[in-house]
Amino acid sequence: MKIRGNFTFPILRATALALTFAVGLAVAHAPAHAQEETAPAVAETPVEGEAAAEATGEATGLPEIAEAEPASAAEQNPYGLGALWEQGDFVSKATLMILAFMSMGSWYVLITKLFEQRRMFDQFNRVIKLFAPTDTLKEGIEALPKRNSYRVVAEDGEEAVAQFKRGLSSEVTLSDWSTAALSRSVEGLTAKLQGGLALLATVGSTAPFVGLFGTVWGIYHALVAIGVSGQASIDKVAGPVGEALIMTAIGLAVAVPAVLGYNLLTRRNKAVVSRARRFATEVHLRILSGKVA
Repeated sequence: MKIRGNFTFPILRATALALTFAVGLAVAHAPAHAQEETAPAVAETPVEGEAAAEATGEATGLPEIAEAEPASAAEQNPYGLGALWEQGDFVSKATLMILAFMSMGSWYVLITKLFEQRRMFDQFNRVIKLFAPTDTLKEGIEALPKRNSYRVVAEDGEEAVAQFKRGLSSEVTLSDWSTAALSRSVEGLTAKLQGGLALLATVGSTAPFVGLFGTVWGIYHALVAIGVSGQASIDKVAGPVGEALIMTAIGLAVAVPAVLGYNLLTRRNKAVVSRARRFATEVHLRILSGKVA
């Protein structure tokens, strides 16, 4: 019994130590398992505000998307021509309308006169081909088209001969009488060609001053804005000053084409008149040679 008791005590002691060691291991592993189970719950908790966006960006590796600014704010120009018309007063709008009418009138005259001069050049080339082969003035007149501008000169020469024969010019010679008649005919053709050139000259000389008036009015608005606000900030004077500059630019844009068009039409009119005088000389020679009827 004594020997058995000696063996029983170590066995019980070893068993107790084993149980204690097992319980310690269980207790030691329990918090780790709980942490692993609660970790996904913490990760799934949404983060509010800017921290959520930063955490999401860092976790996913995606670039942050900046909010796009409204395009209308960049595209709209508060100092353009449209803003000038919408924000301008009666004087500004009236000035713009005057410049617009002046521009339209000058371009209309320029285009129509260029076509008229081109037609006169073509008619002269046709007159030379049709009038030269005829023997008498009457045959030459009949060979010309009725709507030809140079036919009027020949008809005036024929009428002058008829008047001279009726004794209406007994104190002058046939040469002087027919020369005066043909000169009046050419002058009438010249006056017809110069129609509309006065408008171009007027627009070319007055449009810059009309634009300058708009400039002065815009500067006046800028001074009023400074006086009302009490400060000369750029946002207070940018609109009126922009209005002044636009008026100046429009005035020059209207005047320059008018001046250039006037000079061009005047030079071309001289060429047409030169051809008309040449044809009048042909008619005068036939009158002096007696080849009228």
